[in-house]
Amino acid sequence: MVAVINELGRYWLEGAAEAAEGILRTLRDPYPVECDPKGATPFEEVHRGEQLKLRYYPAQGPNHPTPLVVVYALIKRPFILDLMPGRSVIQTLTRCGFDVYLTDWIPPTREDNWRGFDDYINCELHDAVRAVQKRSGAARVNMLGYCFGGVLSLMWTALYPESVKNLVTLATPVDTRVPNSPLFAVAGRLSDAVTPLLEMYGNCPGWFINACFKSMAPVHHALSKYVDLYRNRDGDGYTEMFRLFERWMDSDVPMTGTIFREVTEQFFRHNLLMRSEFRVGGARVDLKRITCPVLNVMGELDDVVPPRSSMALGAAVASRDWSDLTYPAGHVGTAVSAGAQRKLWPHVGQWLASRN
Repeated sequence: MVAVINELGRYWLEGAAEAAEGILRTLRDPYPVECDPKGATPFEEVHRGEQLKLRYYPAQGPNHPTPLVVVYALIKRPFILDLMPGRSVIQTLTRCGFDVYLTDWIPPTREDNWRGFDDYINCELHDAVRAVQKRSGAARVNMLGYCFGGVLSLMWTALYPESVKNLVTLATPVDTRVPNSPLFAVAGRLSDAVTPLLEMYGNCPGWFINACFKSMAPVHHALSKYVDLYRNRDGDGYTEMFRLFERWMDSDVPMTGTIFREVTEQFFRHNLLMRSEFRVGGARVDLKRITCPVLNVMGELDDVVPPRSSMALGAAVASRDWSDLTYPAGHVGTAVSAGAQRKLWPHVGQWLASRN
């Protein structure tokens, strides 16, 4: 028993040191992206905007004609999608024959606090998609959005429906009025704290975002995950995956002040995207303009984005080719679990291929 306690204590101390390092990274301006892990899949940077770098991962073997643009969230670094061999969404999708382009959002500095959805969608994402179209020769792209990246994908597809052939949303919040969601409840109340927070920092700091997520499951983050690590320490690659996952958990980057205000007030507090009343650059984001095939992927055990929030998308869009796909995993397990790489992502690849 003493040996077990000592081992758990060692894991906890190492985790606490990594968490402290992560907090220090969030305080640096600019955020040190060069410290990211290498990832499992080689890529080439093929486009750079002011707030976005576009990574290109070529298909392995014969490729499908329509490229896949993966839109990642703004609040963490994207290496969770290419964590390590056998635990990589990017690797699996390239093996399915897709040229994959991944948005690598450049962490904002205080001088970027004016940037809102208008800039991120109508400028940065717009230029990135156009670069993919030009490079590939395809008139339309497949698009896959993860979590808040799914929100960006929905907005883009509603505003530029002619540019998207197929849309996949993964763990994407849509209806923010669903009950019993700790994140939605906290986020909806943050609008009262927006002004003083932004007056002090300009942007919403990464450490603040990290604290909000960890407050939802304090016992898990403080202790139980290290018990799980100890129990699975002899599993193939488990310890290394745990280390990389913890690194990602503490990779929070700032959210621009304008985006933070728009998210807390319009998205979470007033549920405007679900009501097709959200405005980007003066244009209304009408989800009924989404008519392309849509695959809505959810984690059955997701305690960050409840499946009921994502399921609301089916009634909000006008697509006739619509599918909900629920997988028995949590918010991140849909991306990193070995089972998801064996079952979920090949299924997503087949769904896209059949509509390519």
